[in-house]
Amino acid sequence: MTPAEEIADLPYAGLLRPHEGGLEVDERYDTVHFDRLVLEDEKASGAHFLECAITDCTFTGTPMRGARFNDVWAQATRFTGTGLAESSWLDTAFTACALAGIEAYGSVLRRVVFRQCKFDSVNLRSATLQDVVFEDCVLRDVDLGGARLTGVTFPGTRLERVHLARATLKKADLRGAVTLDLADGYESLKGALISTPQLFDLAPALAQTLGITVKDK
Repeated sequence: MTPAEEIADLPYAGLLRPHEGGLEVDERYDTVHFDRLVLEDEKASGAHFLECAITDCTFTGTPMRGARFNDVWAQATRFTGTGLAESSWLDTAFTACALAGIEAYGSVLRRVVFRQCKFDSVNLRSATLQDVVFEDCVLRDVDLGGARLTGVTFPGTRLERVHLARATLKKADLRGAVTLDLADGYESLKGALISTPQLFDLAPALAQTLGITVKDK
């Protein structure tokens, strides 16, 4: 999936209509453009966003548990303290967005692209990520404990204190990551692809995890 560079490049750009007002629980938002909105403490649990664009918005403390995002394109938008537990994301792209203090455990992300995004203290425990791309992103204190990562790639991305305990990786390609700093879960790297330099960097932690004592004469 190659994300659109501009909103005009979206196949549904001509159908978009501006959104006015707040958000509602279980509401369906179809071909809606959320632009330069500040949405604070709105309630949108179970909402369905279909072929929507989100630009220059701020979501703060918004409960969106079980929300669905299908063919959504977001740019320069900030999500802070947003509740996205058990949400689902399909064919969605986020560019230059910031996500901080997000509860997104149990979520399902398929064919999602994050480009130039910053993640800070995002909870993705027990989430399912399939064919997800983190391109030129920063993942800081992201919790992927117990998550399933299949075909996930990290080109140009910095992983800082990322939690992988009890995670399951299958064809997860970490070779493009600029930094690979794990807080835990080194044993979960089984099934991942890493480069030789990354292996050298990880060797001390891997040895400790496996109970190997390295001592030169």
